[in-house]
Amino acid sequence: MPPCSILAGCGGYLPERVVTNDELSRTIDTSDDWIRERTGIRQRHFAARHETAAFMATAAARAALADAGATAADVDAIILATSTPDQAFPATALRVQAELGITRGFGFDLSAACAGFIYGLSVADGMIRAGQVRGVLVIGSEVYSRILNWQDRGTCVLFGDGAGAVLLRAEQPRHHDRRGILSTHIHAQGTLGDILYVDGAVGQPDKSGHLVMNGREVFRHAVTRLAEAVDEALAANNLSHADIDWLVPHQANRRIIDAMGRKLGLPPERVVVTVDRHANTSAASVPLALAEACRDGRIRPGQLVLLEALGGGLTWGSALVRM
Repeated sequence: MPPCSILAGCGGYLPERVVTNDELSRTIDTSDDWIRERTGIRQRHFAARHETAAFMATAAARAALADAGATAADVDAIILATSTPDQAFPATALRVQAELGITRGFGFDLSAACAGFIYGLSVADGMIRAGQVRGVLVIGSEVYSRILNWQDRGTCVLFGDGAGAVLLRAEQPRHHDRRGILSTHIHAQGTLGDILYVDGAVGQPDKSGHLVMNGREVFRHAVTRLAEAVDEALAANNLSHADIDWLVPHQANRRIIDAMGRKLGLPPERVVVTVDRHANTSAASVPLALAEACRDGRIRPGQLVLLEALGGGLTWGSALVRM
């Protein structure tokens, strides 16, 4: 039988600077009440100059390795999901590889916006099942504070910076005990690309380079697409909503998170929520939330965890993991 992908360790990193809604309201036409009522966010972290995507990703990766009781020698590949890389090339993943002192294997960046971490899990799981690698760091690292339009109060208050990482380890499956990643399901619809995008990049230097979002349309598609991806994951494994121990959703908006919890019939105490303190950290949001819930003991070995996310593209997906 092919090997399976065990989630051996989790780690996260948040920038030192915490920015509250009240602080934002001093320079932006907004208020703490306005932001909390619409999003559930009360604060976020913003990166300092030295806290680049690679810096934060390296810190998160080290934490994941420590949590797994592993070292850099156990890493064959690094897959780093980001929309805010430090450079066009080399890949931010390779900067992390160098910082960790790894001189073998490979690494690359993956761009799927807020769904990037789910996409990364899917790619890494496929490589492990194919026998190409035995240890993979999957990282989400984002510095969204550097692509926000500070004149657009509807979007600039929604995002924060941070990084989260997991170490996936190959293990021979046990017939009596299905562990690790049970399945992943990723999707995209390019015709919806104009409801959430960054206006320009290296190839279009005349553009602003700022994030642009039609919040109403994103919300409408998010609940529908995420519900579909969740049902797809459960059906693929002959499971029901009642089998889920924890939902770890993309942390974009408290309303979307609550809607997903209700659709699954999960009480609020079984849904991991960090959006109130982290805001939307894009590809970093799911691994950051997962790392927090594992670290504080809420998520325990043997439990069934459902991960899901949706982002610009549109891209979306789900992953079902037995811890």
